[in-house]
Amino acid sequence: MRVLVTGGAGFLGSHLCDLLLEEGHDVIAMDNLITGNPDNIQHHFGNKRFRFIQHDVTDFVYVEGPLDAILHFASPASPIDYLELPIQTLKVGAMGTHKVLGLAKKKNARFVLASSSEVYGDPLIHPQEESYWGNVNPIGPRGVYDEAKRFAEAIVMAYHRFHGVNTRIARIFNTYGPRMRAIDGRVVPTFIVQALAGEDLTVFGDGSQTRSFCFVTDLVRGIYNLLNSDETDPVNVGNPTEMTISLFAREVLELTGSDSTIIYKDLPQDDPKVRQPNIRRAREILDWEPKVPLREGLAKTIEYFRNLKDPK
Repeated sequence: MRVLVTGGAGFLGSHLCDLLLEEGHDVIAMDNLITGNPDNIQHHFGNKRFRFIQHDVTDFVYVEGPLDAILHFASPASPIDYLELPIQTLKVGAMGTHKVLGLAKKKNARFVLASSSEVYGDPLIHPQEESYWGNVNPIGPRGVYDEAKRFAEAIVMAYHRFHGVNTRIARIFNTYGPRMRAIDGRVVPTFIVQALAGEDLTVFGDGSQTRSFCFVTDLVRGIYNLLNSDETDPVNVGNPTEMTISLFAREVLELTGSDSTIIYKDLPQDDPKVRQPNIRRAREILDWEPKVPLREGLAKTIEYFRNLKDPK
């Protein structure tokens, strides 16, 4: 296939480019580099089956030649990013998704939306399954990201139903691994960078809130299986193994060998208390579930951050 990956220089997008090239496809990565980093894809420069286009998908998107698939991963995705870039986050979820759906329609290309577990907000059912409509505060500070993804899902389904575009929706849960940005505000890089620097690990709330962490290579394999499936309804893609943030902090301290201590601060507004995917549909439809154990994935991620020249 000839595939376009928007957000292709970002954390998830770059790993997706890796897998697509490994599977023998031609890949075009598109990114405006607001949060993406060309270092994430530089190992593909010079590969005749790979091309990079620096472009903002909220503007008109044009790609020469045929396209078999578009994977729309462009968006700020971390709390620091979408709190600092609220308008851009809303624009890429709305206008950006609209633009690339138009391209998919023109090229008759299969379309995959990178949605998020954030469509569930601070969930009132646990674990979260795809039939749940969510509990989102649309006017809270996190609402710019949550509602951007909810709108993106709505317009994807509208293009599917009204224009017949062949669409997929992946609801992605917490993912970690090499190429995460050290200062993006997410818990995995934050804890690792703090531990390696000998700084206190900052836990918000009392640490009893939960997350479910999926290693990035597992995640992109799930996305690839969804791309190659016939499923048009949303599918949760994530790791169903749930743990508290306090326990996760202790895992990071043990694996880094750090003497740092854990301190507690107030929980941010609308921060989800629980997060765990029900992946029954992913298992049944995609024949997929995570394989990489947390300690193995964390060790690889810690090694990545140890080798960064400037982790700040």
